[in-house]
Amino acid sequence: MTEQTATFIHPTAEVSPTAVLGEGCRVWRQVHIREEAVLGRNCSIGAGVYLGVGVHLGAKCKVQNGAMLYEGLVLEDGVFVGPQVCFTNDLHPRAVNPDMSVQSIADWELRHTYVREGASIGGQSVVTPGLTIGRWALIGAGTVLTREVPDHALVYGQPGRIRGWVCRCARSLRVQRCEDGTIEGWCARCRSTTRLPIEAADFLTV
Repeated sequence: MTEQTATFIHPTAEVSPTAVLGEGCRVWRQVHIREEAVLGRNCSIGAGVYLGVGVHLGAKCKVQNGAMLYEGLVLEDGVFVGPQVCFTNDLHPRAVNPDMSVQSIADWELRHTYVREGASIGGQSVVTPGLTIGRWALIGAGTVLTREVPDHALVYGQPGRIRGWVCRCARSLRVQRCEDGTIEGWCARCRSTTRLPIEAADFLTV
């Protein structure tokens, strides 16, 4: 299958002239893409999505309807963001200062969030500021994420906790210990093995 090369922007989308869109991007209705945002090639941005100032997306990312991607966020290649996901960027949000003066950009501390290659964030999840979500991790729908996520971890809940480990195909991995003491996961669908972080030792198959 050949990749899409022509960029499409719906007439109702608002895209800053200083934003950069790679070849083959698809931007649907009522999207708002702010200044200095960068989208890699072949990204798909669903209806009603907000991309904040300087948000950076790698190639082949898919962002579904109504997601809010605020300033300070970086998505690597192949990241999936479900509908109505919200990436926040301020640990101490206020509309005003203690003296009731209106807050400005100078009054808040921007936290950066990183989502690594191939990771997926389920619909209506909330990601709190300053976290890193590992490669090929899978965050279940409706999760409130408050902790770092290792590569290949399956996380869900409020707050989100590690519940298992997943393959690149998003199926569950059978966790086992190798002869050299390292931990790996075996996928019944792909019939492949994946090296897992040490945290996976708590999920060893007896």
